[in-house]
Amino acid sequence: MINISFLPEHIFNLNSFPVTNSLLVSWIAMAILIIFAYLSTRKMELVPKGAQNFIEIIIESLYNLITSVTSNDKESRRFFPLIATIFLFVLLSNWLGLIPGVGSVGIKEIGTDGAKIVPLFRAGSADLNFTMALAIISFFSIQYFGIISLGVFKYGKKFINFKTPILFFVGILETIGEVAKIISFSFRLFGNIFAGEVLLLVISFLAPFIVPLPFYFLEVIVGLIQAFIFSMLTLVFLKMAIVLHEEH
Repeated sequence: MINISFLPEHIFNLNSFPVTNSLLVSWIAMAILIIFAYLSTRKMELVPKGAQNFIEIIIESLYNLITSVTSNDKESRRFFPLIATIFLFVLLSNWLGLIPGVGSVGIKEIGTDGAKIVPLFRAGSADLNFTMALAIISFFSIQYFGIISLGVFKYGKKFINFKTPILFFVGILETIGEVAKIISFSFRLFGNIFAGEVLLLVISFLAPFIVPLPFYFLEVIVGLIQAFIFSMLTLVFLKMAIVLHEEH
């Protein structure tokens, strides 16, 4: 029997803090990134090799990608930590959800509606709490960089402008558009990853051997694309926020 849950399942508590299966996978993703970054940079060499060479390739590729959008080395350096972190964290979270056992290995739980298997692991991106938190971080980062680049009053004129009724109405639309970014960011990532999770679960249940392999490959690509879209949209909105002019 297939058990598809829209909400993440509770696994255990840390004191009074509830830990869900999606939060657990998110912590695992963070731990992997931190440990890999530490191990690959603890003995830096002038001529990189091994893990250092691999991580430098990733950093250089991401930096060049960011620069192709900003066209400004100074801006790229300012945005790189945020954009690179979002991309790598979302990508790893997406791909961890494709490891065999994630979503299928669990513990037996007996409730009022009978016994069911509660998965120990679930992709972080398949939890709306995860994607909403990232969306909120992106939203406030956009506002922060906009304010420190242009100043509170100049940046605020994008949303509050009493010069003319038209500009006032445009400001209201801009405000709605900014808040809508949170919904757009979070539901786009969540919808794609959750749908892929359900698809793989159904296909694996109906034909558990060779048939799911092409779908796994497809979800690997989807996970990469969704991480790219989330981080690049954040970057584009950051760029738009800091180049705001008075006439807007």
